[in-house]
This record gives sequence, structure tokens and C-alpha cells, in this order.
Amino acid sequence: MTTPGIGSGVYSKGRDNQSTAITLRFGRRTKQFEVIQRPIPHIIVDSNKELHGWWNGVEPYGNRECTAERLLINPYNGCSHNCLYCYSHAFGGYFRTAREEGVIAVFLDFDRKVARQLDRLRIASCGYLSPVTDPFQPINDRYQLSERIIKEFVDRNLPVKFTTKGRMSETALKLMKRQEHAFGEVSLLTLDEDKRERLMAGGASTDELVRTIERLANEDKVAVCRIDPIIPYVTDTREDLEELVRHVVEAGAGHIITSCLDIPKAMKYLVCEELEKRFGIHKRMLDHVYTEELSGRLHARIEYRRKLFTMMRALCDEHRVTMALCMEFEAVGGKQVAGLNKEFMTAHNCEGVDIPLYVRHGDRFEPVEGCAGNCLHCHSSNKEPVCGVPDLKKAGAWRLRDYRRWSTRLVDVNRQHSG
Repeated sequence: MTTPGIGSGVYSKGRDNQSTAITLRFGRRTKQFEVIQRPIPHIIVDSNKELHGWWNGVEPYGNRECTAERLLINPYNGCSHNCLYCYSHAFGGYFRTAREEGVIAVFLDFDRKVARQLDRLRIASCGYLSPVTDPFQPINDRYQLSERIIKEFVDRNLPVKFTTKGRMSETALKLMKRQEHAFGEVSLLTLDEDKRERLMAGGASTDELVRTIERLANEDKVAVCRIDPIIPYVTDTREDLEELVRHVVEAGAGHIITSCLDIPKAMKYLVCEELEKRFGIHKRMLDHVYTEELSGRLHARIEYRRKLFTMMRALCDEHRVTMALCMEFEAVGGKQVAGLNKEFMTAHNCEGVDIPLYVRHGDRFEPVEGCAGNCLHCHSSNKEPVCGVPDLKKAGAWRLRDYRRWSTRLVDVNRQHSG
């Protein structure tokens, strides 16, 4: 039995020692779910969760480096890739159930709820599958929620992107070909297949991930490679990173996103223990590198990170590919942080591609003319945003209700103009 709390669970066992049900506790309430065993243990969850933007805004502490707005979509909570370093291991709720019980939550029919939410909007940003759990993990082969959600975006002419360590389906690729700004990100930490297998329980092979980059590029879709995170003492040598950059650029990657592993404080013991077990890295070595704490997470000391990112910048410049960092900050006093992209990013947007905001015209959305989607740039400029939504200039942590409020404002403005 796990410690009671939000999302904590208890299995009941059948005579064959197979899990047949799980009871989850939400505060004082409990709810029982049938555990479906194939292809991997999972439960079906009916949820009213909504699309939303980034977790942090740039104000008041500077905790945002994501240049463009995104509508975040997680059709699954928990991921059978089970990457050693995944920050979702520190989450509660259904993520905790996945970590402790090995049971993934499937939000069945979430595509229909996404469709209803989109139909109430007059302004929208690019959809993002998925910021926390892989959209093409094996459970998706059964439910195809990712493809169904992509279709809802594309049918409305809205862009959508994905990030994956899995096997992108041909259906997903065909759907994304229909939308000019849809693109894909492939997460590839090393070309050493043995290392990759020691870092995660599942996911596609190194060769398959490189092939995904080729498939995207061959269809004239932007292919981004995420070398994210780079892990000290495991994947941080210049020789290995140079080979990786060269290989993915030759495959068709047009942009590289990178970062250095950071560790949620709650996961420090687990991560250190596993790195020692899997790679022989003693805790003292990690303690020497991980000396900074920012927003409850342990970061490599700034000198190490600057040296690492300087090397990555040089490698990307050498191979003529743009680069950006993902959520890399420097402490500047108190809770205030400053992003490092101003030193190292060589693209206009951190994802390497300009994706405008979209505004509804009839049954379809169309891109806002003159918008590059770089809301952080608007935040630091004196110009009014061309999208017509002053709030977006604040580069905040937006909810679906904000998009609805902006949509109402756009309707009112259009009525005034037509009058």
C-alpha cells in the first residue's frame, strides 16, 4: 500500500496474481478503476481537464524561456518509456500512480473534448503533443488518441507539434502534411544504443529515431532534434556530441534544442542511485557538479553549463544548424532568474521555427499576418502585438479561460469595426 495522498493507489490481486483493480485516493475520496492489462497496464479515466499554456510566465521571476505560446495536450498520464531522468516522476496524481504502480491513465475521448474546446475559440496557438508524456508510446497503438487529436487540430487548419522518443505513426505524418506549420521534435540523447537502453525502459531505437527525422524532412516538415538533456559523465563528451549533431543534421534536422540534466530535489536520491548503478557514476561526482538550486530543482553549476553550451553552440555553428536551450536559467538574486538563451540561441524562436497565432475565419483558422509567434520578443519590445491580444505581450502562464476571454474580445472588436 502506498502512502495516502492525491492519486495514491492500492492494487487488488486476482488468484493468478494479476492486477484486476486499483483504488485511487483523491483527498478524502476514493475511486476504483479496472486495470486493463494489454498492451500494458492502464486505466480509462473520464476527465474534464482542459487545454492550457505553459506552466510559468516570464513575470515576476523570469521563469520562462519558451518564446511562443502553445496549447499543451497530454492524452496519457504516465509513460512506459520510463526515462530515468524524466521530471514527471516527481509529479502527483495519475503520474504518481504510473510511477508507483506501473499503471498509465488514458483519457479516453479526450480528442472530442479538445474539439469542443477549440470550437469555442476565435484565437489559438499551436497544439503541443505532449509536454510530459510521449504521444507515441505503445499504449497509443491501441487508442490512437494522439492521431485523433492531431486530426482535430488539422481539420480546423490549426498547427500542431509533437515531441517523441517513440515510433511516429504514418497516420500522424500524413495528417501533419496537411497543415503548413505542423512540425515534429525527436528526442535523441546519444547514438550509443547501449547507453540509450540503460537510460530508458522503452522508446524507439537510435536508428528508428534518426529515421523519424528523415521521414519528417522528406515530407518537407520541419524536423527538430532535442539533445535534451545532456547528462554529465554519460553523454557530455565533445566526441559523442559532435557525432550526434553531425548525424542528425545529415538526416535532415533543421534545428537543435539542448539542455543539461536538472534534477527535482525530491528525486535526487533516486537519480543518483540509478546513475551509479547503471553507469558507475559515484554520488560525489554528481555532488561536485550539482551545486545550484533553482525553483526546487538541482542544476549543474553555471560554469559547467556555460562551458557545455558554448561547446554545443560551436558544434551547431560548424554544422550550420540553429540551436536553442530549453529552460536553462541563471540565478540573479532572490527568486529572480535570467534565461541563458540570450547568450546561446541562434534562432528567432526557441523551437527553430516561426509559428504564428491563428485566428478563426468561418470554420477554419488562419495565421495572423506578420506574427512570428515570438511572444517573448513582444514582451521586451514597445510594439503592440499584431495578433490584437495585448495580454499575449505579457508572455504569461495562460489557461483555456484566457483564450476564451481573448476570443470574446476579438468578437467585440470585429463587431465595432463592422458597425
